[in-house]
Amino acid sequence: MKCAIIGLGMVSGTYAQAILNSVDITLDLVYARTSDSRDAFVQQWPDLGARTANDIDEIIASDVDFVIVTTPPNARLDIVERLARAGKPILMEKPVERNLQNARDLVDICAQNDVRLGIMLQHRVRPVFEQLRRFLEDLGDIHVVEVSVPWWRDQTYYDAPGRGTYARDGGGVMISQAIHTLDLMLSLTGPVNTVSALTATSKSHQMEAEDFVSAGLRLASGAVGHLFATTSAYPGRGETITLHCAKGSVTLNAGTLQIDWRDGRNQTIGQAATSGAGADPMAFTSDWHQWMIEDFARSIAENRPCLVTGEEALKVHSLIDALERSSKSGTICTVEAA
Repeated sequence: MKCAIIGLGMVSGTYAQAILNSVDITLDLVYARTSDSRDAFVQQWPDLGARTANDIDEIIASDVDFVIVTTPPNARLDIVERLARAGKPILMEKPVERNLQNARDLVDICAQNDVRLGIMLQHRVRPVFEQLRRFLEDLGDIHVVEVSVPWWRDQTYYDAPGRGTYARDGGGVMISQAIHTLDLMLSLTGPVNTVSALTATSKSHQMEAEDFVSAGLRLASGAVGHLFATTSAYPGRGETITLHCAKGSVTLNAGTLQIDWRDGRNQTIGQAATSGAGADPMAFTSDWHQWMIEDFARSIAENRPCLVTGEEALKVHSLIDALERSSKSGTICTVEAA
């Protein structure tokens, strides 16, 4: 299949490498607001054989099978509306939009036009993730959940225009970094009912939105949990999800699983992986993006849902929305249905 990319910022290189490594996908057209960005991308990735588009209409008129949208969240509404009206399937970089209502609006636009929308929450295809899902049945009921995202970003990261603002990004560490881990957690544990959260901007950064969140979680299953996420944990460590279950505990740590059974057995599965926890936000493999892109292409060919649909991604947006409301109000808040 052939695809196009709209938006050629920091993450576009990861998509380029992912497509280059794929035997099933080719990149036909690329578009960014400035011709300099378009030309620079094509020159940097000559082996892709991509062409520059002068405008979005050129992509709409082309025969590409789907379009990858990687623009900042505040620049998507018009693009999604135009692609959806033209019937072009869309694979979009996370988050869906800056807040829950805007995200719902974009998902509705695609649904009303019967257009496939996938969201790049690529941690879903970690090699050990499916193994963890299989182990959960043997581990029994989940009692307690621990989520930790101790990442680091230096001030220069937030000095980029708009980064860490509500107007462009929709927030800070929750919607830009921890969203991946929260999405994974929800896919393992099921929905969260209520949250009690504290968010703040630490002394590490000068930015509008939060770089720290600590929260208690009460899940629909009856389990309870705790979330800690920050971009102030120098030099940055891998994110973890620990599930304390009836028959043992399991920790997902980047690319590995550590299982401690209550009968005394211990297992370690997988190998270490990087996920952009440190000062270089792009220090992670492109493999996960490649597998997500290939899954999206297959979902079109097979007429089935992709791995993370727009509707599925609304679940993590609903959780982030509740965390924000809880911190602002100083009260326990209910997570709205996605």
